[in-house]
Amino acid sequence: MNKKTNPLNPFLLTGYMSPVYFCDREQESNKLVSALRNGRNVTLISPRRMGKTGLIRHAFHRLEAEKRAKCYYVDLYKTDSLVSLVEQLAVVVLGSLDTTKRKILKQLSSFFKSLRPLFSFDSLTGVPTVMVDVKPELAEHSLAEIFSYMEQSGQQCVVAMDEFQSIIDYGDKNVEALLRSHIQQLNNVHFIFSGSQRHVLENMFASANRPFYQSTQIMNLYEIREESYYDFAKKKLEAHGQQLNADVFGYLYEKLVGHTWYVQVMLNRLYESRDSIISLNVIDDTLTRIVDENEATFQTFMRLVTPSQAKLLKAIANEKSVQQVLAQSFISRHHLGATSSIRSALKALMEKELVLDAQGNYQVYDRFFALWLQRQ
Repeated sequence: MNKKTNPLNPFLLTGYMSPVYFCDREQESNKLVSALRNGRNVTLISPRRMGKTGLIRHAFHRLEAEKRAKCYYVDLYKTDSLVSLVEQLAVVVLGSLDTTKRKILKQLSSFFKSLRPLFSFDSLTGVPTVMVDVKPELAEHSLAEIFSYMEQSGQQCVVAMDEFQSIIDYGDKNVEALLRSHIQQLNNVHFIFSGSQRHVLENMFASANRPFYQSTQIMNLYEIREESYYDFAKKKLEAHGQQLNADVFGYLYEKLVGHTWYVQVMLNRLYESRDSIISLNVIDDTLTRIVDENEATFQTFMRLVTPSQAKLLKAIANEKSVQQVLAQSFISRHHLGATSSIRSALKALMEKELVLDAQGNYQVYDRFFALWLQRQ
């Protein structure tokens, strides 16, 4: 196994390395790990880029370091059917094998009668790799085999299914009911169902007429607290010979509404700049450069909306956060027109994931896009 090297820039934008590069989330981590230790499945909900995947990886790091469980992460965003779900799950589960013994691999091949895993070995390292060939008519049986394999593995297993709401768009019928019927029979396998579409996930897990009704502990993920984020950033920057005071960080945090990934992008750029003193001017200049770099993307966003939707989008961006989009004061201030048109525009903008409903506050989803809109 290749040994991980320390990153040149400690403000990571992708992946998870270790607790050293993970900011805070202590309460959330403890809550998630405790639920899994005690046999409760969890539904983890937050907007995109708020840090769900990082939190899951951090919880996995803790569980595996304590030898509490074998952990598997599956991204369902890449799937469009039960067959592709089973293929993703199979590759993750079988791809985690830490043995090169051909005898054991042969035994596994006989265990998975319907899944037909195809094992091979890297010619240089000797590490086994796996591919799977799932026949559509045997997809349900293959799923059962994977769950049975984990259940009989002799250890606790945790499976994170990210963007879990994707399953409702499958062409297959009754996937929710199928998954629920298998999962409720497992004693040694526990699940994190995570996703970014809050209303969809809440409906899946809190509606009495849905298979997963009240089967999990619901956990919402919000912004990292400003004080905690500042402490994390200050230490990393000071070790690099850079000074960032609390007021300047507060200005940055407020500009990006505390949204984790966007704050992290800024800190990554500031670290790269090597400015010894990070001032408000440095913050503004860096934000301007990032927004300018994305000009073409933001122009594309605007081509996806109607004139009335664009007007509402700009109004929300200018106010940063709006509680009552249909309030007469907001409508009059931005000359938005009829209430029925605003309601339709808001619905369309949310479906396109350009506007986010953050705990009853409507905001432009992409924080850099919001800053670009404010300049128009």
